[in-house]
Amino acid sequence: MTGQAPRIAVVGTGANGAGIGVDLVRAGHDVTFVEQWPENVLAMRDRGVVVRMPGAETRTAVRAYHLCEVATFRQPFDVVFLAVKAYDTRWACQLIEPLVAPDGLVVGLQNGLTHDTIADVVGAHRTLGAVIEVSAGMFEPGVVERHTPPAGSWFGVGCLDASTAGREGEIIELLSHAGHAERSGDIRSAKWMKLVANCAEVVTSAILDLPLIEAAKLPGMHDFMVETGKEAARVAVARGSAIVPIFGYPDVDPGDPDAFAERLLATIYEKFALPHTLTAVLQDWRKGRRSEVDDMNGVIAREQRRLGGTAPYNAWVTELAHRIERGELRHHPDNLPLLLSRGAANPTTESEL
Repeated sequence: MTGQAPRIAVVGTGANGAGIGVDLVRAGHDVTFVEQWPENVLAMRDRGVVVRMPGAETRTAVRAYHLCEVATFRQPFDVVFLAVKAYDTRWACQLIEPLVAPDGLVVGLQNGLTHDTIADVVGAHRTLGAVIEVSAGMFEPGVVERHTPPAGSWFGVGCLDASTAGREGEIIELLSHAGHAERSGDIRSAKWMKLVANCAEVVTSAILDLPLIEAAKLPGMHDFMVETGKEAARVAVARGSAIVPIFGYPDVDPGDPDAFAERLLATIYEKFALPHTLTAVLQDWRKGRRSEVDDMNGVIAREQRRLGGTAPYNAWVTELAHRIERGELRHHPDNLPLLLSRGAANPTTESEL
């Protein structure tokens, strides 16, 4: 990048993308919002983006464009923050790649292991990995309900390739307007550690159609969530990832994946979730959209099968999510006995895994 202020695009401006984009705009940066929800684009153009946080509300004018308008762009972007769903990563990268400057950077602020897909499309020399912990929701166009304001949000940034070593600071400087941002020396492992958190809490609580904290308080539910996270942590280690700290907590035991999973879930309860926080998957289901389960619990089930074993908790969560998305089951609190009926004692899984 040149020494001039970077031209920034945020591709996918739902809850997290819009919230982070607003933080950058309010810090004086040149930011273009690219969004696929037509009503959201119209609302942002007409009224700006409203961000509601505990004890504060802001309204910020932004430049918002629909996907179909990307073909009209002429100037390249120095930084692209990708905030689409994990399953939309490849096509979104292909859409924006012609507009990434030769020395630009693309950073996925997403759940899931999307970093290699990004690098495959735009090149490893233009990709940095990131881990994000921001709690937010968007239930009406142009309005972000941000449960963790910048003071309570966290980002880890790291290079995937020697060609980008030393450039993490460029992204950390930008993301510091949206939360605490720091360098990760092993971003691939850090992405797997975030997957451990996702597997424990995102889909499990969504199956019950309840806010995360409320779901975790039901009899047996916290233990089930912990076991799901432990499976994920063990798979991460078995495939070569290290137990590394995320969310700003340095004191982890690299030899104890089970304890790490328990600590991580407790940290989410304490630091990143409000009593009414709905996970991203439940937000998707309530909007009639499919979830990222195959990029979370489904990854663990598939990887463990590849390693010659089973991951019964994650496989069962994935199967129930598939049933919900096929219309065979409703996401509802009455699913608790069904959810808890499987696990280590009954590893049967559906053939798709």
